[in-house]
Amino acid sequence: MENNRSNAIDFLQLIVAGEIDKAYEKYVSEDFIHHNPYFAGDRESLKQAMKQNDNANPNKSLEVKIAISEDDKVMVYSHLKQNDDDLGAAVVHICRFHEGKIVEMWDVGQPVLEDSPNENGMF
Repeated sequence: MENNRSNAIDFLQLIVAGEIDKAYEKYVSEDFIHHNPYFAGDRESLKQAMKQNDNANPNKSLEVKIAISEDDKVMVYSHLKQNDDDLGAAVVHICRFHEGKIVEMWDVGQPVLEDSPNENGMF
């Protein structure tokens, strides 16, 4: 489980660093599916969307706050910013692994609010 946890974090960090092909080659199964509602659910569609986002936002950053492993799944809670001036979003990626590769992924996000009434913040 610890390998899956480390691999999920490394996968996301490679994506944010613009090393999308490397991330996919190293960590994503050929049979990969995902549940992002904005793109077709196959491997190549999400990969191309990630490349388009990297072209539009080459200075994005990801700060992992919590990563939890359970059985074949890893949940990574992060602060994702598209650029230095962006307040960003709280994002949860859930990766399901099989034989060391990500075979399925879910992601949900919530924008960081500038004037939230919650004194605890999102992180």
